[in-house]
Amino acid sequence: MKTEETRRCIVCGEVLPKEALLRFTLTPDNLIVPDFKKKLPGKGIWIKNSKKILSVAVEKNLFSKVLKKNVKTDFSLIEMVEKILHKRALDAISLARKAGSLVTGFEKVCETIKKNKAAFILEAQDAGEDGHNKIMNLAKNLDVFHTFTVEELDKELDKVNTVHIAFLQTQMAKTVQNEISKLENFLNS
Repeated sequence: MKTEETRRCIVCGEVLPKEALLRFTLTPDNLIVPDFKKKLPGKGIWIKNSKKILSVAVEKNLFSKVLKKNVKTDFSLIEMVEKILHKRALDAISLARKAGSLVTGFEKVCETIKKNKAAFILEAQDAGEDGHNKIMNLAKNLDVFHTFTVEELDKELDKVNTVHIAFLQTQMAKTVQNEISKLENFLNS
């Protein structure tokens, strides 16, 4: 059985699975950069997946303290991390569309939920109250995310008025859910 790898957050000190953390590394020109694919060389610096905790790390210059050298970080790092996580989640949604692992449209989403074929639901932040209430009543046992606007979903899926998406129970859905969860955890914790 494979054991889960853990690392310690340099801010809060919690030991967590790697998937619950963000990895950063130092470039040769002493700049801290995100390394979410865990492929860049150098010592990994791990921070809990939280905008607030990353802000503390930048504010208190904890990267320099951990590395015992003067490194360059500023609050633009937080914005960069948010943009990367946002893009990764949207890219995963696009891949799910190409793989045929999702359905869009209120009626199709409702039908997918009723047939127990949905892994989770993505509803636009700016969805109408009536449609939102109906989806929430149907999707009682499903995770429902409200991460993106209609405009963002339309652009990513090359559709018009994308308000509701049901992700089918596939491995791809797990990947998408993981990426959306990472973004939401970063923004809300």
